[in-house]
Amino acid sequence: MVAGVAALVSCVAPVRAQERDAELTLLRGAAEEGDSAAQFTLANHYYRGLGVPQDYDKALALYGKAADQGLAAAENRLGMLYERGLGVPQSYGRAMTLYRKAAAQGNALAQFNLGMLYETGKGGRLDYSQALEWFRKAAEQSEPDAEEEVGYFFQRGFLGARDYEKAREWYKRAAEHGCSNAQNQLGYMAQLGLGVEQNYVQALDWYYKAAAQGNPNAQENIGYLYHHGMGVETDYVQAETWYYKAAGQGNSNAENQLGYMNQYGLGIPPDLSQALAWYRMAADQGNKTAIENLKTLSEHLQAEDAELWKAASAEAQQAADAQAARRVRIANLQRQIVDLEMDARLEESLAESGAAVSAQAMGSAKLRKEADKYRAEAARLRAELAGLDVLAASSAPAQ
Repeated sequence: MVAGVAALVSCVAPVRAQERDAELTLLRGAAEEGDSAAQFTLANHYYRGLGVPQDYDKALALYGKAADQGLAAAENRLGMLYERGLGVPQSYGRAMTLYRKAAAQGNALAQFNLGMLYETGKGGRLDYSQALEWFRKAAEQSEPDAEEEVGYFFQRGFLGARDYEKAREWYKRAAEHGCSNAQNQLGYMAQLGLGVEQNYVQALDWYYKAAAQGNPNAQENIGYLYHHGMGVETDYVQAETWYYKAAGQGNSNAENQLGYMNQYGLGIPPDLSQALAWYRMAADQGNKTAIENLKTLSEHLQAEDAELWKAASAEAQQAADAQAARRVRIANLQRQIVDLEMDARLEESLAESGAAVSAQAMGSAKLRKEADKYRAEAARLRAELAGLDVLAASSAPAQ
């Protein structure tokens, strides 16, 4: 029986490889004939290194050809590359021009990206009014991140008085569409009683929804509630576990809290080297509380025993270096997952718009199949990411 299964697997693998080769051959042919959807899809393959060797130059050339034909998805992708400086010189001005072209065609992701440039002023012009206008356009198409941004504008009162009721309405829309930032914000409003009665249990429920998607702020918030027994029994093990998850994504508040727990032995044996390491990582990000905690603990150790301080400081640096490496791995995986999910949405948007329905090589069914491939790869990376969230022993760095 085992031999039979092995033989079957050995047969399936070459068949799948042949299918991929045939699909790529068809895709290349369509791209060479000027099919913009095929050019965009093939560019994604080269950009991700999926089924072909990764090649940024080929990806950029193909994105450019598709964008020259007015394909909004390609214009948006090129805008992102210029905004991030990936494979091209960073240029917010060029990014804004490309986003605007795609946004004018109704591309929701481009509208959101354009709004972000106006909100942050990275395009050379800080303009909350323009930002909200573009966020609303994208939100009207049920773009979750845009819905969350509209809610945030009302919560903060960027263009008038704060309006917690409207903020919650937009956050709920975004949360229902899977936006983890909106879910976290709803938890935050419930925790503090902003526009609603304070409710720690409801806050924790929203935080868990956001944390399930890897939101670091929600993870830190869950840790904080367990740490201080707010809406739940105080549980230092749970607190440390959630802080560790958030710290892996660079959340400085979680790093500072881990330093505090290690310094005072909350649920774990006191470990001053680990405390120094976590304080140092948070302080390097400008966390004011961590800066003060690092200063106080360092001065205490130096005054108590110079040799002890020297040894603890060396161990702290090793621990900080190990955590920094873990953080880089997590950030890289998360970036790939987000981008793959975006690629899947873009492929589906092409299928829905009928941009390539007339092209035999890239009909709607094939575009949706491409989207499925991206999501499958994203799922594989999520499994790898989950292993980096495990707290093996205390808050010791992952090896």
